[in-house]
Amino acid sequence: MTDVASGITLVSLQGARFLFDPGALCLEFLTTGGPGIGARYEVLRRPADLADWLARSRLRLDPAQVDVSPAELAAGRRLRDALWRLVCARTGTRPPASTPGDFDATPADLDALNEAAADAPLAPQLNPDGTRHWRLPASGRQALASIARDAVDLFTGPYADRIRECGAHNCYLVFVDTSRPGRRRWCSMERCGNRHKVRSLRSRRDADPAD
Repeated sequence: MTDVASGITLVSLQGARFLFDPGALCLEFLTTGGPGIGARYEVLRRPADLADWLARSRLRLDPAQVDVSPAELAAGRRLRDALWRLVCARTGTRPPASTPGDFDATPADLDALNEAAADAPLAPQLNPDGTRHWRLPASGRQALASIARDAVDLFTGPYADRIRECGAHNCYLVFVDTSRPGRRRWCSMERCGNRHKVRSLRSRRDADPAD
């Protein structure tokens, strides 16, 4: 998996901003939209949208140096939707969908992942200060290959059984729990974690006759 600690800022339908770190680049990519309920969060509408998202992602690519074609945008959406279905097959969860089968994984989804992973990925380079960056300019195809390879690493690696959906009843964000105890429940403590704490506190107060 792409192991750069990071986080991406998301905005809820109510306009609240929060930081979400799913622990893997490929799971971060799922926040761009998807099948079913994901359609309301769709952000990949133009080729420039993919370049802009890559700048916000943990890759931190300069969007001015990432060339994305319409065909690469379509391939990106196809890869993302396939990843959604493959992840749901792993977790056993199914986000809301109006069309039956929106989240049913098929052999075509695995083909889409492997096809993207077969392309040349972004090339890493070492900075003088010992940090890593990505060689630019780059193509959308290279970025998608890096995302797909990250997914292959996740699905075949030591955290494959720690891919989880947020524990909130109305949140369908997916993350990989890389914590030592393996007890992460929330997409973000800033959002769903805090909301759970508030609800629990209110419930205890309501149940306490002294209050």
